[in-house]
Amino acid sequence: MTNLQKGDIAPDFTLASENNEKVTLSALRGQPVVLYFYPKDDTSGCTAEAIQFTELKPQFDVLGVTLIGISPDSAAKHQKFRDKYSLTVTLLADEEKKIANLYGVWVEKSMYGRKYMGVERSTFLLDSTGKIAELWEKVTVPGHAQAVLTAAETLVKA
Repeated sequence: MTNLQKGDIAPDFTLASENNEKVTLSALRGQPVVLYFYPKDDTSGCTAEAIQFTELKPQFDVLGVTLIGISPDSAAKHQKFRDKYSLTVTLLADEEKKIANLYGVWVEKSMYGRKYMGVERSTFLLDSTGKIAELWEKVTVPGHAQAVLTAAETLVKA
């Protein structure tokens, strides 16, 4: 459960992309950014979500919105995931889970009665000043990328 709210400035960070390039959030100011946190590369829900964002990326590009996926997987795993599914979104490696903790999405989860720590699928839409314009917690994948695109369209036209 994130403690961040609409109107908050998104916490800044620098992480390595799937190409091992450093990406710093504050360097993207001046344009809207979608940060979507997901649990793990190459699992069914995460793959479906990444493919949906990839399919809609041309529409995000027209709006000038940068799409970034973040998970605890390594840059090398992200590269394999990206290549396997021809993904076009930037994938950032948060191996130490510092950013997931910063955004409040590294949480205790439960499956089959077993408790464990993991990423709660969450998405943050940031405006061009770095403020959180919209956020989605406990995301259900079907239709989510389209909902984010609709919110981005509203944000850009505002």
